[in-house]
Amino acid sequence: MPAPQECRRVAFFKMHGGGNDFILIDHRERCFPRPEQPKLARRLCAPKVGVGADGLILLETSDRADVAWRFYNADGSEAEMCGNGARCAARFAVLQGLAGPRLTLETLAGIIHCEVMDRSARVQLTDVDDLRLHLEIPVGEETLTGHFLRVGVPHTVIPVADLEAVPVTRWGRAVRFHPLFQPAGTNVNFIKVGNPHELWIRTYERGVEDETLACGTGSVAAALVAARLEEVRSPVLVHTRGGEVLTVTFAPGEPFREVYLEGETRVVFEGRLWLEEIL
Repeated sequence: MPAPQECRRVAFFKMHGGGNDFILIDHRERCFPRPEQPKLARRLCAPKVGVGADGLILLETSDRADVAWRFYNADGSEAEMCGNGARCAARFAVLQGLAGPRLTLETLAGIIHCEVMDRSARVQLTDVDDLRLHLEIPVGEETLTGHFLRVGVPHTVIPVADLEAVPVTRWGRAVRFHPLFQPAGTNVNFIKVGNPHELWIRTYERGVEDETLACGTGSVAAALVAARLEEVRSPVLVHTRGGEVLTVTFAPGEPFREVYLEGETRVVFEGRLWLEEIL
């Protein structure tokens, strides 16, 4: 795709939230045409020929919010929402002077309200819907019991007795593509509740197609399902695979209201992309 010379050396940040890592680009100049963005995401997120990341975030101007994003998974698919991505995007916007510490982010899931406090970022998620409890999910010779809901994106939460023993990739892939959740598919979260304010999680992420070190919307989905099963109550500390602890808060009652995700974000490095193989 032909591009102006200034689009061939593109500034970027590499950031992560809880080990969920992203490439972030100030894309207000719109260097990359929309049809080419999935290809760009696949190449930049690839670990050997690109930067390596779980996703690509392009921040653009918005008529409805302080800033808008296009969010792409590592496989090039576009996602409606990503909790950890939104936290990183909010801090990136503040660091780049695109918005103040209280800002709104336009996503395909709706307008997300964010607050940045030094390295920590807090985001309010859009409405939760399509809650379905106690689903029987045949996986090979076993039947798993899962609970489905949409937290901007689809998630299935599966409580387990031994989180370390779970074959996350095998079970996760089977559930992610299961006919029950087509055509969109689902992210898959395996959880173990420790006490009324604490749980542990491992996530198979749609679009990455493997286990990730953390998933923000998955952490929220896990906390809300466990709350509906009367195993936890707000606030809930969610221990991710990457070792980070995310905090999920929500108002009591039904339906879920005032749902927030909070945790640290970290800048890994910044630099310039030489897009010789892409442009």
